Amino acid sequence: MAEKKGKDLVSNRKAFHDYEIMETFEAGISLMGTEVKVLRENHGSLLDAYVLISHNEAFLKNASIPPYTHGNIYNHQEKRTRKLLLHKREIAKLRQLTEVKGLTVIPLSIYLKNQRVKVKIAVARGKKQYDKRSTIKERDEKRTIDRLLKGERS
Repeated sequence: MAEKKGKDLVSNRKAFHDYEIMETFEAGISLMGTEVKVLRENHGSLLDAYVLISHNEAFLKNASIPPYTHGNIYNHQEKRTRKLLLHKREIAKLRQLTEVKGLTVIPLSIYLKNQRVKVKIAVARGKKQYDKRSTIKERDEKRTIDRLLKGERS
């Protein structure tokens, strides 16, 4: 819903290839201090991560934030479940949309906004193999057209 502002710390670039994005949301995330330090160093991965809605709460599952290299015994677990901070109406809308067959909620990126870590999540539908091929074909055709138009301008 909200427009993203800030610098991407971690992004899920494969999401745009594997999913058709329907709607996006911005969520806060509950992190430990060592996780924030690792994210500020641009370490982490959102591959295979997803959002689970349970008991009117949203959780980020399978997101990998490696342990802090200068940490001690108070370091965090790499793939722990992290709570997402959303309004009740947003959680209700996400729950309603995910009950539709074939829709899921995935994280697109983790970024800083006003010194706070935010997660851009999206309601998405998985693409079939032929959809992926047609997307690649359209992108290549657009590049070719742009290249030809640029050549004419010169």
